[in-house]
Amino acid sequence: MTPSADPSAPATRPGRRLKLLAVTACPTGIAHTYMAAEKLTQAAEALGHDIKVETQGSIGAENVLTDNDVSQADGVIVAADKDVDSSRFVGKRLLVVGVAEGIHHPERLIERVMAAPVHEGGGGPGRSAVGAVGGGGVGSPGAPGVLGPGWGAGRGTVYKALMNGVSYMIPFVVVGGLLIAVSLALGGHPRPDGGLVIPDGTFWKHVNDIGVIGFTLMVPILSGYIAYAIGDRPALVPGMIGGWIANTGALYDSKSGAGFIGAIVTGFLAGYLVLWIKRIRVPRFVRPIMPIIVIPVVATSVLGLFFIYVLGRPIAWVFEHLTGWLDGLTGTSAALLGVLLGLMIAFDMGGPVNKTAFLFGAGLVSKNPEIMGMCAAAIPVPPLGQGLATLLRRGMFSEQERETGLAALFMGFFGITEGAIPFAAARPARVIPANMMGGAVAGAIAGLASVGDSVPHGGPIVAVLGAVSGVAMFFVAIGVGMVVTALTTVTLMAVGRGERGGVVGDRADAAADAGAVAEAVAPTGGVGGAVPGAGGVLSGYLTARTVRLDLAAVRKDAAIRELAEVLAGTGQVRDVDALVTAALAREGLGTTGLGEEIAIPHAKTDAVTAPVVGFARSAEGIEWGALDGSKARLIFMIAVPEAFAGDEHLRILALLARKLLDPGFRERLLEAEGEGAVLGVLAEVR
Repeated sequence: MTPSADPSAPATRPGRRLKLLAVTACPTGIAHTYMAAEKLTQAAEALGHDIKVETQGSIGAENVLTDNDVSQADGVIVAADKDVDSSRFVGKRLLVVGVAEGIHHPERLIERVMAAPVHEGGGGPGRSAVGAVGGGGVGSPGAPGVLGPGWGAGRGTVYKALMNGVSYMIPFVVVGGLLIAVSLALGGHPRPDGGLVIPDGTFWKHVNDIGVIGFTLMVPILSGYIAYAIGDRPALVPGMIGGWIANTGALYDSKSGAGFIGAIVTGFLAGYLVLWIKRIRVPRFVRPIMPIIVIPVVATSVLGLFFIYVLGRPIAWVFEHLTGWLDGLTGTSAALLGVLLGLMIAFDMGGPVNKTAFLFGAGLVSKNPEIMGMCAAAIPVPPLGQGLATLLRRGMFSEQERETGLAALFMGFFGITEGAIPFAAARPARVIPANMMGGAVAGAIAGLASVGDSVPHGGPIVAVLGAVSGVAMFFVAIGVGMVVTALTTVTLMAVGRGERGGVVGDRADAAADAGAVAEAVAPTGGVGGAVPGAGGVLSGYLTARTVRLDLAAVRKDAAIRELAEVLAGTGQVRDVDALVTAALAREGLGTTGLGEEIAIPHAKTDAVTAPVVGFARSAEGIEWGALDGSKARLIFMIAVPEAFAGDEHLRILALLARKLLDPGFRERLLEAEGEGAVLGVLAEVR
């Protein structure tokens, strides 16, 4: 692709009318996406430049940039809080910032893009960190946070990279775990000692082998896609190979690999190592082979050898010394030993600590089956507890996590601890302690009750097959541990999201609690009904019944609840509490306070049976966390069902978001007297 001008030349000359391109996107693809697009368009027109803006919203990409657009462009602005493919902008001046910058500082962005570095490629998604500049170079002097791709957002970048890895890993966990469980259930044959074996060469043995492959791949997939989110395509290979090395203890003389925790470490190391290598200046003739040969080979070699010779040795040391330490505890209290084994089993779910406890118990099966009984009770607690948590507080989990939770329950029955890994990888600071508490309780109860397990496996399946003595207390231990894990998980998530004070945390909290993913609440009741019709605006989604002219609430959480109760008057809300939870969870991803005294809280949840929109005014304004510091006086609340097939409500919201940028429109909304007058003003949105 040929740039329209010499990249080394100044981006503009006095009086020259620029041809600019932009892409706007936010995590939920609703209001911020379209408001940023409108602001950039207005700013470009005011400055005398041409601009075409592609919006990547929930309804898909609109006003898509063509190859011809790119070839003629003088510069490109990406205002996004999610990954945007930047490979099509090679050879163009590229500025990548957060979507809020596009809303609040569009003129500044247009000025900065004129001096932005030329994007030299490397493929993959563009960095969407606030203040970062894509293209492998430093930005304008003095620009805050402009350090090149991936470096500008701190914990926000960490959060997005971690969630990228988790989202790609989940299918491997689910497919691998379920295939193993199904093959054991349908193809396993009981052994005389109470165990379960799948005969070699049988159909179900092959199914089991396929499942094992899925489990084997999940750790390098996690590592690879964490690296990819940070360093683009050149980081994918070192990330995946690094994850494989981390999970293969034999490479560094350990009987157990580092598991998913090691994969997270190698993923971030690979991603940032690639970014560092990209910043090294190389001769022009070498640049074409950098992303496909030089960077992957160098990064993979350095990371792999570093893990084998530096990080691997401490892991092997931990494994060896933990085993010796446990040998010295066999004569202590059964309850204490059960607590310790339960803590270890639940800590890293396949890593060296987990494997130490498991192999310790397995090695004593014939001599002291009570040791294995403690391990067997703790083994299923993490997946069962996390699965139960997704059922208890569904609004805290995304749809993908809820589906994973059901699979985790199934895997937990068959003693597959790894079923909890997606939850632990997404929010380790909350899930790992919850898993350990439940595992400790289960191990202690099994130890006190002298539960025995005669096979080196765990979970309810071993009791069903007759390998457990003290079956009743075995199930009590698992059940209590599962409940403890589930309740601890949802409590820690609620505290992390600030529910105690009703104020949802900022993006830093989201980075520590990646599970506060929004727009997911389960159906809890059933009230049917059609979309509000006569007398409504915005295609009938907003009616006089969903307008409140004087909001009583003075805080954001209270305002969301008050609006949810207003929406309930339509008969379209099944569960007000669930709707409030979903809307607050969305706030946890980032404020819906758009500035200009506007807030548009929204939720996609089965707490409603049909799309519905509410509007309220606040005389004093409510602090909503808007970047411009303004308090929200005009508040719209939108709720749509999870399975709503159409996208008309999103198109209406896009039009509404753009219309709200008109000061005259906002003034008319503030001054309208009565619900009818408000509806009359909103009827202008077409």
